[in-house]
Amino acid sequence: MKYLIPFLFLFANLTAAAQETNAGHKGDGKIAHLDIHTSTVCDMCEKTIEENLIYEKGVKKVNVDLAKSEIHVEYDPKKNTPEALRTAVSKLGYMADEIPGDEAAFKKLPLCCQKEGCGKPAAKP
Repeated sequence: MKYLIPFLFLFANLTAAAQETNAGHKGDGKIAHLDIHTSTVCDMCEKTIEENLIYEKGVKKVNVDLAKSEIHVEYDPKKNTPEALRTAVSKLGYMADEIPGDEAAFKKLPLCCQKEGCGKPAAKP
């Protein structure tokens, strides 16, 4: 009995330490960041992109910055690539860097986005 209590104490500490160590290691912990320039202008653009892009493989976080017309993406580089993420944005009907939005998807965007031309490249002055 005198050895049982110290043994249980040691076992509980080792178990807690092992859980702490494993909690910090999800894959190799590397997250890549990608900024995609786009022509989004309204809240519907932001909602559509954020709600759909998050389901792409390896994507951890999506944030659309309407003021800068940029999409900020955090993703696992072992599961996805910048090219694939840009293509995914264009398939939603929006411009992604130099890739124009898909025409069929653009026609399915909310009317406000179609009128503003969110999927089209910005007009050059």
